Amino acid sequence: MSTRRGLLTSESVSAGHPDKICDRISDAILDAFLTRDSRARVACETFVADQRVIVAGEFRTADPAHFAAVRDQAEAIVRQTLREIGYGDAAHDIDPDRCTVEVYFNRQSPNIAAGTDHGNGAIGAGDQGMMFGYASDETERLMPLPIWLAHQLIRRVTEARVSGQLPFLRPDAKSQVTVRYQEDGRAVVDTVVLSTQHAPGLELAQLREAILEDVILPVIGEDLRSRSFRTLINPAGAFEIGGPKGDTGLTGRKIIVDTYGGACPHGGGAFSGKDATKVDRSGAYVARWLAKHVVAAGIAPRCTVQLAYAIGVAEPVSVAVDLHGHPGVDPEAVAQALTATLRPHARGDHPRAGAGPADLRTHGGVRPLRPRRARFHLGTHAADRGAGRGVGMTGVETEIPSCSCRLIL
Repeated sequence: MSTRRGLLTSESVSAGHPDKICDRISDAILDAFLTRDSRARVACETFVADQRVIVAGEFRTADPAHFAAVRDQAEAIVRQTLREIGYGDAAHDIDPDRCTVEVYFNRQSPNIAAGTDHGNGAIGAGDQGMMFGYASDETERLMPLPIWLAHQLIRRVTEARVSGQLPFLRPDAKSQVTVRYQEDGRAVVDTVVLSTQHAPGLELAQLREAILEDVILPVIGEDLRSRSFRTLINPAGAFEIGGPKGDTGLTGRKIIVDTYGGACPHGGGAFSGKDATKVDRSGAYVARWLAKHVVAAGIAPRCTVQLAYAIGVAEPVSVAVDLHGHPGVDPEAVAQALTATLRPHARGDHPRAGAGPADLRTHGGVRPLRPRRARFHLGTHAADRGAGRGVGMTGVETEIPSCSCRLIL
């Protein structure tokens, strides 16, 4: 039962959306570095437009040969990523084999390196900034219902395309879900918007019927639909030209899709293409991990955690908690408990103690991820359904959803 009231709308996008193409390429470059050097420093940005892909960034590896190897391999990584997404037609999207790929790799600034690498083995934050983590008991994954449903619609339309169930679909797609939180505590869906790229010449009536019957209604069950439930499928009409052919894309431009769909504040930093010293990513992951603990422990039905870091400093400069008006619990007391949990070695029995970037390798993880997992970041990994032994903030052990690596949050 939700404590929200009124409307909340969230969107999601497919792997073929221009911005998500860039996220996926940036993460593929990150993975190539981490495969060779688990302590590599990576900040990779990608830009796509029509038949051109530009990959650039700052990098550092212990062995200079690893830097050179990934730089030389980058063009092949880009082309393979585009193929895996499903693109291959220059007339309507992008041709992985014939598009222009430009690679501009720079070495990480020695000033930043000096701030992150401490002599005692600690790792300072790669930049200042604030990050937010959120959890809500309105879904099994402790994610807000609108973004959760928007992701499920995109997953469903992608499966229908890849499996051949709807062979006329193409890779670029977007969903949007509006949820009404009622006075009785129920959450129902008012409106679903879904736009998807399709084969040339397809009748819109055929597309709309197929998307309604095979994608939307299976995800938005009858019990979730409001009395005024409506769908808008390709409301602008034909969507034959997609991907970079139809719109430019840039890494990090879907930060709300990657997080909570606007259900809580956002610090402004993107995730993709960044190693664990970039607290925009790893700090946001551990903030999510903390918020999940609070909700899973039954302390409050909703929780927002804010972390803030200073460049070169290993530990957060602040930890703040918002329980969204839940009575009987002092948010400051919860914040103090979370801060103690984050303090390195504060709990010898807790394997994830610490919130400096070195410790965030455990929270946020730096292991390479399979490219198909790079689509979203929070609340979407299959392993997130599981339960693990976690630290109950009430002083008891609590079963919580597992979150042990990068995309299990």
